[in-house]
Amino acid sequence: MLSLLEATSALQSLPFKFARSDLKRMPDVMTGEKRDLMAKFFAITIIVIAVASAIPILRHSWPEPQDISVHGHLIDEQMSETMAEAGISFLAAQFILAIFIWKFSNRPKDAKIGKFPGGARGLVVAAFLLVGTEVLALGIFGTRAWASVYFTPPAADAMPIQVQAGQFAFYFRYPGPDGKFGPLHPSLISESDANFFGLDLTNDQDSKDDIVTAEMAIPVNHEIHLLMHAKDVGHSFYVPELRVQQDFVPGLDLSIHFTATKTGRYEIVCTQLCGLGHYNMKAYLSVLSQTDFDDWLKKQAALQ
Repeated sequence: MLSLLEATSALQSLPFKFARSDLKRMPDVMTGEKRDLMAKFFAITIIVIAVASAIPILRHSWPEPQDISVHGHLIDEQMSETMAEAGISFLAAQFILAIFIWKFSNRPKDAKIGKFPGGARGLVVAAFLLVGTEVLALGIFGTRAWASVYFTPPAADAMPIQVQAGQFAFYFRYPGPDGKFGPLHPSLISESDANFFGLDLTNDQDSKDDIVTAEMAIPVNHEIHLLMHAKDVGHSFYVPELRVQQDFVPGLDLSIHFTATKTGRYEIVCTQLCGLGHYNMKAYLSVLSQTDFDDWLKKQAALQ
């Protein structure tokens, strides 16, 4: 009767023997016509997948949300230019890869190996120049879209609205009739008392008429100056129809400005993974006529 050690040794030797015998047979199987056929099939597969992935984009199978902002068309133009440049580069790279696989799939063993002029250094320099030129071109083309949101200050009559992001909700604050925001006191923030911004209504005169809501409403065709801060971790303010997506950075006060051109109700979502409740962190934006907005603001003031 075999001992445990002898049985284990015998079992361990079996896979090794089979593996060695298989390896000896591999070169005979994967040479000549079969290897050439597999390589050409792989090259064709690469081209088919590349073209198939481009067709839905060219056909606009997934259209963009409607544009309801003044600057939205610039963002859309930039996206189209970026997709065109990236798409052409992607297809060219896949076609070149397929051509090389097809051409060199069955090289003779004694074939001379060619060298790229300049060696690896030349390839690195060429790739650096190509990618650098592409990034620089996209940056230049995108200057108009970027500058219209971030480099141009809001108009003097833009409506200021504060938005605070915290796990896992947005809250908005509008100035009262005095047009001023009261100061924030982080030590006074209390969700149980619905004091989401930490306002001192007893001692701060400017805070007494501030209007705090869980939903955002703005007048149509009126510029909005959004003042943003996070209460805890990183969040994001994203309204696809506005072509606005801005991250909240804890410890920083950020601002963006935009003008909505169409009335309606739109979803505001957080696109930063901010915790277990991230999936449900959203609010709603209502774009109203000036009359409807004034009525809405009066009702919200009465609820404070």
